[in-house]
Amino acid sequence: MALFFDVDWFEARLAERGLSREVLASASGLSEAELALVFKDQRELSAEEVAKFAELLGAPAAEVALRAGVSTPAPGQGDVAGRIAALERRMAALEAEIARLKRG
Repeated sequence: MALFFDVDWFEARLAERGLSREVLASASGLSEAELALVFKDQRELSAEEVAKFAELLGAPAAEVALRAGVSTPAPGQGDVAGRIAALERRMAALEAEIARLKRG
């Protein structure tokens, strides 16, 4: 994950689409002052704001979250493999406990 807000990446995406920071602020429900704080890495984006940025910039939410340096998971972009592995470990432990209780 990026540690800091990648201003150059966001500026390039805006330029590619012929958009301004003002449009990005308006589309995401932020004031221009709030967006300025985001670009200065002094305010973190919420998952909903990441999703709105992604839609406007035509980029995957995970990429926007990475470039924004946020610790908030992007909507629908969690660690699915990690969650599945954790659930499988829990299921195995439960099955082992049930087997132990049946023997005992």
